[in-house]
Amino acid sequence: MSGDLVSLRMLVIAAALPDQELWRQAAAMASVPVDFTAHPPASAAGALAKDGADICVVDGDLSDAEQTAVIAAARALQPAPLVFMAAPQGSARHERVDSMLSKPSNVDDARTLVEICVRAKIPSRVLIVDDSGTMRSIVRKILSASHFKLDIHEAAEGIAALNQLRGGNFGMVFLDYNMPGLNGFETLAEIKREAPNVAVVMMTSTADNAIADRAHAAGALAFLKKPFYPADIDKVLERYYGLHAPRG
Repeated sequence: MSGDLVSLRMLVIAAALPDQELWRQAAAMASVPVDFTAHPPASAAGALAKDGADICVVDGDLSDAEQTAVIAAARALQPAPLVFMAAPQGSARHERVDSMLSKPSNVDDARTLVEICVRAKIPSRVLIVDDSGTMRSIVRKILSASHFKLDIHEAAEGIAALNQLRGGNFGMVFLDYNMPGLNGFETLAEIKREAPNVAVVMMTSTADNAIADRAHAAGALAFLKKPFYPADIDKVLERYYGLHAPRG
């Protein structure tokens, strides 16, 4: 997350007043200023049209018709907010939400979820490391198509990547496996030694389960076989942000 002070508008749409209050208390404890409002579904569309939002959380207990109406209202906004649905683990995913959140049962749970929302909304600084300029451009294009906003930088080889990581507040590295000089695994080892909190996603065009297993054992968050697509990136980012995987 960026160290710059930001303020985010967060709208929670829930029918039950205790659920609204749970989120309200959690938002008041967020790590960045959050301009919080909560509405029942009947007034949510008007509130969205009037005030907008950066983050919109829809309670999964709403009826299908209520969910569809409020999500459509959020999707009509420009710029578009991130739209989450709060529902029990394993719930079916509404096709128009960006991702799923677990439904909180107490203020501590809700506070954790607010921080996940904030983290997902503020653009994450990511580094693409690949010796091919063409491939870096392709990966940049794919990353730019994600639901989640990313601040994307590039490096052509491992040493340059390490130098950038030393001087910047990066959250994630997309790292090619097969590079001259420091190869992917050597670079991964150095990243984990120097910046253990940086998440690393290994990329390769080689279909080899042994490489994937080795990458995970070395501390990689994920392994992507080229070609991959924005939906694959969204799944990786959901894991990175701590969002839960829905059914379907």
